[in-house]
Amino acid sequence: MSMIQIMALDEAHIHIVNDANDPFPIIGRIMPSYMDGKWTYVEELDEEVTEITFPDDRLDWKQYIGHDSRILFLAMDADECVGQIRLVKDWNRFAYIENIAVRQTHRKRGIGRMLLEAAEHWANEKQLIGLSLEAQNDNLIACRFYEKEGFQLGGVDTLKQHANPQIEMTLYWYKIFKE
Repeated sequence: MSMIQIMALDEAHIHIVNDANDPFPIIGRIMPSYMDGKWTYVEELDEEVTEITFPDDRLDWKQYIGHDSRILFLAMDADECVGQIRLVKDWNRFAYIENIAVRQTHRKRGIGRMLLEAAEHWANEKQLIGLSLEAQNDNLIACRFYEKEGFQLGGVDTLKQHANPQIEMTLYWYKIFKE
């Protein structure tokens, strides 16, 4: 396996930012419940696996270069972008992960973990208290990954995706750093 390098976005790499935006499988969903001050959930598996692709983000990528309150890291395999994680400092002192993606051909190789480690390092440098992100409840594989990486479910929104009727719930995941 080649060496994966994690690097902050620079102008020379803007054209490959969305290269890791590959389809991902939908195998089921998380069904959360809140009891005694704690979120728990069960998994419901689908009988049939489907696939979804998010549209490419069309942002002013220069806003993520050399900025104090936002950054985008790329996972590079030689000159190929195989992953990315995009972060902003949130008002609540968390580093909010706007997006994390790994190319299909490079999944299950630890690249997601490497991107999260870069995010955590950046957040610690900025004296933030943790990482946060949103995921749809039907993105079960991603939710399993977040939990494995130390995130906990902190909340659910049933209205945020009202314009997307195929999405039941937005889940809020948090990883709070140890003091």
